[in-house]
Amino acid sequence: MQKRILGKINGTIYLILILASCLSACVPNRILRNKVQQEFKNSQLIKQYQVGFALYDKDKKEMIFQKDADKYFTPASNTKLYTFYAGLKIIPDSIPSLRYVERQDSLIFWGTGDLSFLQTQLKGTKAFDFLKNTTKKLFFAPGRYTGSFYGSGWQWDDYNDYYQPEINELPLMDNVVLVSATKEGKMQIFPAMFNTCFVKDSTEKTKPFKVVRDFNSNAFHYPQSNIPAKYAQQIPYKISLATTLDLLADTLKKSVEVVNMKMPANAKTIYNLKSDSVFKQMLLPSDNFIAEQLLLVYADKLGEEMNTAKVINRINTQYLATLPDKPKWVDGSGLSRGNLFTPRDMVALLELIYKEVNNQQRLFDMLPAGGKTGTLKSAYPKTDNPFVFGKTGSLSNNHNQSGYVVTKKGRTLIFSFMNNNFVLPTADIRKEMVRIMTYIHDNF
Repeated sequence: MQKRILGKINGTIYLILILASCLSACVPNRILRNKVQQEFKNSQLIKQYQVGFALYDKDKKEMIFQKDADKYFTPASNTKLYTFYAGLKIIPDSIPSLRYVERQDSLIFWGTGDLSFLQTQLKGTKAFDFLKNTTKKLFFAPGRYTGSFYGSGWQWDDYNDYYQPEINELPLMDNVVLVSATKEGKMQIFPAMFNTCFVKDSTEKTKPFKVVRDFNSNAFHYPQSNIPAKYAQQIPYKISLATTLDLLADTLKKSVEVVNMKMPANAKTIYNLKSDSVFKQMLLPSDNFIAEQLLLVYADKLGEEMNTAKVINRINTQYLATLPDKPKWVDGSGLSRGNLFTPRDMVALLELIYKEVNNQQRLFDMLPAGGKTGTLKSAYPKTDNPFVFGKTGSLSNNHNQSGYVVTKKGRTLIFSFMNNNFVLPTADIRKEMVRIMTYIHDNF
C-alpha cells in the first residue's frame, strides 16, 4: 500500500516537473513576443503603411509573434526563395545544360533553359566545349519553350533595363548586350556580333550617354555625346531563332543549322555547373535572369512542358502543399506584382529550406548576410559576424526581408518582414526593419 502511494506521489512529482519544464521553455518566447509586440506598437513609421510580420521558433515549432501574417503581400524578390526551394528538391546536384542525340554524322540538341551557358559570372563552359569539340554537324531543335518572352505581369517599359532580359529555352551570354568604355574612351560591345546593330542618334546631343534599344528589334541607339569613362550598361537583346543561331555560330566558330524535331525520351544530358553555385549567384545579387531560367530547367528535369505557369503549378502541388496559405506565384524572380504570399507562408517555406539543406553553414553561405554580402551588405552595419541571413525584395512602394536571425544567445529564428504600399523613402523602411531585427538579435 505504502509503495503504491509513494509511486503515485513520484508519478505526480514527475508530471509536475515535466509541466514546469514545458512552461519554463515557453517563458522566453512569451517575453520575446511581448517585447516585439511593443516595438511594433511604439513604431510611428510602421503605422503609415501595410506591414506583415512573422517570427518563428523552428526548434519549438512555435510562432513567437505575428502581425497580419495571414494577409497577402507583394513579395518582390522574396519570390526567389520559392525558386530556390524548388531547385533544392528538383536539381540538388547539377544543372542540366543541353539534351542531345547523335544520328550518324549529325548531333541534334535541345535547350533546357540553362542560364549558366556562357553566363558572364558563372561562366559555364561544359556544354559549349561539348558543341565546339564535336566533329559532327550541329543542329538546334527549337520549340520546347511554350511561354512568352516576358513573365506574367512584367512591366513592358522596363524592357531596356538589365534586370529584365527575355526568357527562352537556350539563353546565351545572360541574354543581354554589354556596352562599356575602353581605356581609349571608345565604345565596346559584347557580344561583338551586335556591333552592326548600333546606330548613333544625331538628334540626341545634350542628353547623358545611354543606349536605348527599339522595343521590337535589335536596333540600339546611342547619343552623340562621348561615352563616359568606366561606363557599363547591360541591355537585354531581342530574342529570336535567327539571333540564337547567329550567336551560336559566332561563338562556336562553326555553322549551326535548325531542325524541326521533337526531343525523344532517350535524349542524353550534358550537365554544366553545380547547383549550389547557381543558387548562390541567384540569391546574393538577386539575379532575375537566373531565377526565371531556373524554372525552365526544373521543367526539363521533371519532364514537364517548358512553361513557367505549368512548372509552378507542378511545384505547388508536389512540394508546397503543406504551406498554411495557398500562394499566388506567377514568375521565378518576383518582377511581377501578380505574386502574392503571406508572411507565415514565407516562414513555413524558410523552415522547409532549412530542413532540406540540413547544414546551416552551407545555407547561410548561399544567402545574403546583413552587413557582409549580397543585397543585405549595405542594409546592416558592416561586420564580419552577421546575424541576419535572408532575401530582400524590392519594387516601387514595396520592400521586404525574409530569412533567419541569429540572436546573441545563439538561437536561430525564422522571420518574414513584409512592407507594402508605402510612399516614404525605401531607406526609411529599411532602417526600421533593421532596427527591429537588431533589437531581436541583441535582446534574445
